[in-house]
Amino acid sequence: MAHVFVYGTLKKGQPNYKYMINTANGLAKFQGRGRTVEKYPLVIAGKYNIPYMLNIPGTGHHIAGEIYSVDEQMLQFLDEFEGCPDMYQRTLMRIQVVEWEGKGGTGEAWAAADGILECFVYSTATYPPEWVGLPYYDSYDSSGKHGLSYVLRESR
Repeated sequence: MAHVFVYGTLKKGQPNYKYMINTANGLAKFQGRGRTVEKYPLVIAGKYNIPYMLNIPGTGHHIAGEIYSVDEQMLQFLDEFEGCPDMYQRTLMRIQVVEWEGKGGTGEAWAAADGILECFVYSTATYPPEWVGLPYYDSYDSSGKHGLSYVLRESR
């Protein structure tokens, strides 16, 4: 099992959460909430209002999200879903655990490391330069005050 940190449409209550709980894609078990140790720009971009974490460490905000334990099948599904490695790249990032619900061995691992857990995160280093000038967010909600509702894949 690997740890994945999601910050956008895959979170609970967001438009693509259905993919996280569909066992046909593999197993994903909610473990808790966290935020990036380093700051990153989180922007909403493109004609479909997709959230992107730009891989520019030290710029932006500590991004809030959810931590999941996923099996190899779900990790492969997420790679494909996220357009990895072209649209997003899956990289390891340090996540500060804010709230932990997980049971068993993985909890001790982050507790021993001052509440820091290494998780796979889908961020991007392949983005148009003008995205750096977009507003930065510290958390994502498809129906947030930004007014940039995510366009579902089936509606594109």
